Amino acid sequence: MDSPHGAAVKAEGFGLKGPRGWVFRGVDLDAAPGALIALEGPSGSGRTCLLLALTGRMKPTEGHAEIGRHRLPKKMAAVRRISALGPVPGVNDLDQALTVAEQLREGALLQRRYDGPVRALLRPRGERRGTAEARIAAALAAVGLDPATLPKGPRTSVRDLERLESVRLSLAVALLGNPRLLAVDDLDLKLSDAERAEAWALLRSLADRGTTVLAVCSEAPEGVTVLRTVAAGEPATTGAPTAPARPAVARDAGPKITWGRPAAPASPADADAATGPAPDNDTDGKTDGKTDGKTDGKTDGNTGGNTDGKPDGEKPTTAPTAKTTEPTTNTTDEDPKGADDALAETGRA
Repeated sequence: MDSPHGAAVKAEGFGLKGPRGWVFRGVDLDAAPGALIALEGPSGSGRTCLLLALTGRMKPTEGHAEIGRHRLPKKMAAVRRISALGPVPGVNDLDQALTVAEQLREGALLQRRYDGPVRALLRPRGERRGTAEARIAAALAAVGLDPATLPKGPRTSVRDLERLESVRLSLAVALLGNPRLLAVDDLDLKLSDAERAEAWALLRSLADRGTTVLAVCSEAPEGVTVLRTVAAGEPATTGAPTAPARPAVARDAGPKITWGRPAAPASPADADAATGPAPDNDTDGKTDGKTDGKTDGKTDGNTGGNTDGKPDGEKPTTAPTAKTTEPTTNTTDEDPKGADDALAETGRA
């Protein structure tokens, strides 16, 4: 059963297969609404993909899951409408060129445009602005971020925020849509032990308010629902659902490519030609400089080198000389009369 706000998360035989193998497989999970779920495992074990699949952002290959009575993978769009992503690197990063106030206003505008009802767009501008400001104030209070305490107040640039402050701002933007399921990736990345404890306390407070929270981490604290993923080649942890990562796949090297064409394998004749004796320097300088790698360096002075493909030591066959026809009178034996007439004409001349 769902609470008035949070969404229950259930999975059975949940798996995702990619082009290189299984990313995760055999995930079983049953979490009540308002639970704090930690997806624990080493980097590269499929934690982020599992997070995105449970929030309707990636389509699973096998098994099924239910998020707030919406069954995956059939109801992925419905799951996306009731869930929100906090900080997920490479998916919904904060805009480093904006200020804190601009980032919050942009989030409120996008939420009103795409997630809110259509009739909200027809309200007067002043009413819409007041509603957005109230949402922003509630979200900032929920994550414990006071823009007035920042170095430049609300005009502080996003790129100047500390890691924990950036996490709080991302969570505030995600909470603008009042989601039933909140997902956070790499929660303990670049955080000290004290900051990590503070971040988990923040997520626990959000779960106590009724929002179901999914958080990816390397090491989960006590008192949370833990779903462990394992890297390829490591044994699965007993007593907890596991999500094996994709196995390493060996790739064939394939043919070597040179200038867009596969290079042909070297033949024994090419190897002999490459390691043969150096060309004779006593040639008469009439050799042709353009060879195909199989010509002999010794030439006879009349041709451009040994280009007939025969081994060294054999003389190339001399091409027959073409006969040229001279413009003279035909004096063959087949026409004796014509020859006599030609002699007579010569005598008269």
